[in-house]
Amino acid sequence: MIRRTPALLALGIAVSLAGCAIGPNYHRPTAPAAAHFKAEHGWQPAVPARIVPSHWWTIYHDPVLSHLERQVAVSNQNLKAAVAAYYAAREAAGVTRGTLFPSINLGASQTRSGGGAVSAFSFGGARTANQAGGSLSWDLDVWGKLRRELQSANAKAQASAADVAAARLSAQTTLAQDYFQLRAAEQQLRLLKTLVEDDKASLRIAQNRVNAGVTTLADVYAARTQLESTQAQEDTALLNRAKLEHAIAVLIGRAPSNLSLAQGYLAVRVPVVPAGVPSQLLLRRPDVAAAERNVVSANADIGVAEAAWFPSLTLSGSYDFDSSMLSGLIKASNAVWSYGPQIAMNLFNGGATVAQTREARASYDQAVASYRETVLGAFQQVEDDLASLHFLQNQYAEERQAVSDAKRSEALTLNQYKAGVADYASVLTAQTARLNAEITAVNLQSQRLVASADLINALGGGWKSASLNAPNDGVKDSLSSTVDTR
Repeated sequence: MIRRTPALLALGIAVSLAGCAIGPNYHRPTAPAAAHFKAEHGWQPAVPARIVPSHWWTIYHDPVLSHLERQVAVSNQNLKAAVAAYYAAREAAGVTRGTLFPSINLGASQTRSGGGAVSAFSFGGARTANQAGGSLSWDLDVWGKLRRELQSANAKAQASAADVAAARLSAQTTLAQDYFQLRAAEQQLRLLKTLVEDDKASLRIAQNRVNAGVTTLADVYAARTQLESTQAQEDTALLNRAKLEHAIAVLIGRAPSNLSLAQGYLAVRVPVVPAGVPSQLLLRRPDVAAAERNVVSANADIGVAEAAWFPSLTLSGSYDFDSSMLSGLIKASNAVWSYGPQIAMNLFNGGATVAQTREARASYDQAVASYRETVLGAFQQVEDDLASLHFLQNQYAEERQAVSDAKRSEALTLNQYKAGVADYASVLTAQTARLNAEITAVNLQSQRLVASADLINALGGGWKSASLNAPNDGVKDSLSSTVDTR
C-alpha cells in the first residue's frame, strides 16, 4: 500500500495540470472607436511637440516646473497610497498562488490525562501521551478553480499597477495646471500694479485740473474709485496666487508654510502633443488599462463560481510518532502513518451556487460596461482638449490684437482728456477696456497651457499598457528611482 503513494501523487499532479479550467476564456471586449479625432481633423497646432515618457513636462522648458514635477513621485501622499494598494494587491495574488502547492505542517504535543479518584498520593491512573510528526494536504486544482482565482488576483494586481500610473499622471497634470495658473496670477498682478500707478497718475491729473478750475470734484472721486477698485483686484490676485502655491505644496507632499515660489513668468509657447490614432489611446491610458484588467478579473471569477458545481479532490497524509515516554518517542515502533485522497461535493445549498454564478456573470457585465464607458470618456476628453486648444489658439490671437487696439485707444483718450476735449469717464472706460483685454489675454494663455497639459494627461502621458507585463507590473518604472519600491 505504501508503494502506491508516489504513483497516486503523480496521478494527482497529472490530473491537476492537465485539467481544463472551468469558465469562459478571456477575450477583450469590443469598444467604440473612430478612424481619427474629429477636433484634430484639419487643424495644425501652433507648436507641435513630442513628449518624453515619464518626463512629459520638459516640453514646457521651465526648470522650476521640472523641479516640482520630480518631487511628485517622491512625496505625493495620494500616490504613496496608490503604491501601497498595489503592493497589497500583489501580495494577495501571492497568497492565492500559494494555494496551488501542497501545505506541509509539523507539530508536537504532550497530553496528561487520567480518570478515577484523586487523592494526595494518587492522580487516578494518570498517563502521558507524547506526539510528534508532520502532515501534508494538497487541494488538487482538477477543475481550474485555483488557477482562475490566481488569474483574477493577478489581473487585480495589474489593475492596481495601472491605478498607480493614473494617480501619478493625475498628480503631475494637476501640479502643472496649478503652476500655469499661478504664473497667470502673477502676470495679472504685474498688470494691476502698472494700472495702480496709472490710476495714481490719473488721480493727480484730476486733482490738478480741479485746482485749476477746469473740472469738478466728480473727476477726483471717479479717479479715486478707479484706484481703489484696482487695488481690490490686486488683493484678489494675491489671494489666488497664495491658494495655488498652497495647492502645489500639498501635491509635492509639503506643508504650505514650507514652500515659497519665487515670482516667474507665464510661458509664451504652448506646445501641443499630436493625438495620433484613437485606437492607440486604448494602449496609452492607465485608467483604460485598469478597467480592462478588471474585466479580466471578473471573467476569471465566473470560472471560480462555476467550479463549485464540481467535486473537490484533496490528497492528505500524515506521519506521526506516539509514545508515553518522551525519551523514546522518535523510533520506528512508535510510528503511525496515514494517507489517502478525499473527495467532496456539495449536493444542495439552497441555490447558493446558482446565485453565485449569476452574481459573477452580472459583475462581469458591469465590468465590461465600465470599461466601455472609460473608453468613451477617454475619447471625449481628448476631443474636448483638442477643440479647446484649437479655439483658444484663435481666441488668443484675436485678443492680442484687442489688447493692442485698447492700448492705442487709452493713450488717445488720455491725451484728449489732458487737452480738455474728453471727459474723465471716457478715460476710465478706455483704461478698463485695456485692463480687461490684457487680463483676458493672460487668462486665455493660461487656459491654453492648462488644456495642453490636460491633453497630455488624456493621451496617457507617454505611459503604455505593455509596462504591465514588466517586472513589478511597471510600478517601479512609473515612479522616480528615489521611491521605495521594495
